[in-house]
Amino acid sequence: MQSKKLSTKKDKSLKLAKQARGTLEKVIKMIEEDKYCPEIIQQADSAVGLLKTVKKELLAGHLDTCAFERMKENKDGAIKELLKIYNLSN
Repeated sequence: MQSKKLSTKKDKSLKLAKQARGTLEKVIKMIEEDKYCPEIIQQADSAVGLLKTVKKELLAGHLDTCAFERMKENKDGAIKELLKIYNLSN
């Protein structure tokens, strides 16, 4: 873990990721207990939604801070990085 304080976006992302982990653990338990499939699917969708929000928050924070600085230092590298992130997000 980083010694410096987490940014607001990363802190929010961490909380959401932990919530997604808890939801995923619930999905696993529900499968093990042979619960009704639509209920499991609903919980799985919840975990996916949380993780999508984590990605959005991290990307917003990156664009607001890191990407701006990187663009000034290495424009071509920053563009390649952003395209990679974009491709991973779709």
